[in-house]
Amino acid sequence: MDMAVKERIRVGGRSARIQAAVHDAVRELSAEIDRAELTVPLIAARAGVTPSTIYRRWGDLSELLGDVAVERLRPVAEPLDTGSTAGDLEAWVVQYMEEMSSAVGRAMLRDVLINISEGNACQCANFTYEQLQMIADRAAHRGEVPFDVDDLVDRVIGPIMYHVLFGHGELTPDYCRMLLARVPELKGGADVQSARGEAS
Repeated sequence: MDMAVKERIRVGGRSARIQAAVHDAVRELSAEIDRAELTVPLIAARAGVTPSTIYRRWGDLSELLGDVAVERLRPVAEPLDTGSTAGDLEAWVVQYMEEMSSAVGRAMLRDVLINISEGNACQCANFTYEQLQMIADRAAHRGEVPFDVDDLVDRVIGPIMYHVLFGHGELTPDYCRMLLARVPELKGGADVQSARGEAS
């Protein structure tokens, strides 16, 4: 394990404050200047740390930007509870598609992928799996048939991310509903359409 990874594993105290200050500096500067103008010394000056602190913790600028992007991709709330598994999935998947396909979402994904590490990749995947598992657990609690999370990622999330990353075709809520209709546990999409009508 390299020193940069060791540094980021530590939580709390001074280490957490430094990480928060540097992350805030990246977000603030990204909103003020073109991404091409971002440099480690500029970020360090805004965060109130030395450039060597950033290099020691993150290695280089692209790794730092990837770390910030992963943190921004972290969900801030549990999936919406609509009262049904079909409704929960539709609401979550449509929101996921809209966020990931937005200009901000695509920029964050680029930052993650430019210098992707095993830790960043696993973290991003875990965010998605954790959210979907919450919906599956709700289904079981309601007495509904819980879907297989791995299967849903293959059938729904995979195609969405392919379109986001490679720009093949237009992404719309109807496209998301079509993908969800392929999930066996949703009975060929009938439950999705029903949940959609109840929510409207």
